Amino acid sequence: MSSRFPFTANPIGWFMVAYSDELKPAGVIPLHYFGRELVLFRGQDGAARVLDAHCPHLGAHLGHGGCVIENNITCPFHGWRFDGSGSCVGIPYAKKIPPAAMLRRWPVSEKNGMIFVYHAPEESYAPTWEVPALAEHESQAWTGYTRRRWRVRTNVHEIVENAFDVAHFCFVHGAIRLPESKVTMNGALFQVNSHTAFDTPAGVMEGDIDIDTYGFGLFTARYRGLIEGLIIAALTPIDDEFVDVRFTFTVKRVPDEAATAFVTQQFVADACHQFEQDIAVWEHKKFLARPLLCEGDGPIGLFRKWARQFYPAATLRARAI
Repeated sequence: MSSRFPFTANPIGWFMVAYSDELKPAGVIPLHYFGRELVLFRGQDGAARVLDAHCPHLGAHLGHGGCVIENNITCPFHGWRFDGSGSCVGIPYAKKIPPAAMLRRWPVSEKNGMIFVYHAPEESYAPTWEVPALAEHESQAWTGYTRRRWRVRTNVHEIVENAFDVAHFCFVHGAIRLPESKVTMNGALFQVNSHTAFDTPAGVMEGDIDIDTYGFGLFTARYRGLIEGLIIAALTPIDDEFVDVRFTFTVKRVPDEAATAFVTQQFVADACHQFEQDIAVWEHKKFLARPLLCEGDGPIGLFRKWARQFYPAATLRARAI
């Protein structure tokens, strides 16, 4: 547990580990997330799979030199083969497979052109919700994905909580008044619908933002107003100190392609600028388990109450959130 936060850096939930097009057929990718070494591979059946990375035989990393045969991954050191469940299914020079020849299997969901892993402290924790399928993905009415990525010294909790801190939009991002927000909670889904106005070089722009948060690993922000745009924000803990942040952008097309390209460029640039403004705060702030909140701060208290479901009791210090 990081000394900066009174809770684990690795809550329960779905977290993105790659874009689908990064994992080619029979491809193998080493991963380092949740403070662990993992291996991602795609079988001949097209399915993506994730296992713990180190072979239980003599510790070789399957992600560095391992290869895919049918739907199994082969250790580069002695040729032990593991299937998608983590079971050893073959040792080329042995007649018997040791009963303990197993690797931890991590549940995988591949949707919206992205690959997600379900993180939980124990393998026995089954996923309690699914990664949503987004209507905008591959819709001809929307542009192809634009991608941006950051490595941020913070905790996924801080980044998600930031979306519910409505007051900071005025003082960090240039909103000219506090957003008017409506909050809905339903299991792993936390929704905030806001109406706000920003002072831009083109004048005051009003619009609505619908934020859907699915645990700590994924939230979507839909912008409605002068343009219609979607940000898919994927947050994945690297270790106790850093978070891998991917923003994926798509914009609803307008009849003129040049105008669509310009709107997309501006949308991406503005969102990235605002996110980077927040990074400067997150990397130096202190998390307060009992902040002194006041009217106008937004649904921070509700958010923290909702957030407790993603933390096993053993990973929370007393009265952490």
